[in-house]
Amino acid sequence: MSVLPPPTFDDGLDRLEALVQQLEGGQLGLEEALQRFEEGVALSQVLQQQLAEAHRRVEVLKQSLGGEYRAEPLEEDPS
Repeated sequence: MSVLPPPTFDDGLDRLEALVQQLEGGQLGLEEALQRFEEGVALSQVLQQQLAEAHRRVEVLKQSLGGEYRAEPLEEDPS
């Protein structure tokens, strides 16, 4: 069995949104809905890991650019 590489963040987010729409549509049978839900949970975990890694990289870059480390929260999207 081959292991697929993780999706890019944007592709993963698009897929997660599609899964949510399918689940909210109410047209899936129970087994299909469970499969979509399981895929969504796994994808959500991958995306959370990607975000954590991006956050870590930002902190490292901030440290190297300023010469002195000062943690600052990332700006959140107001929407």
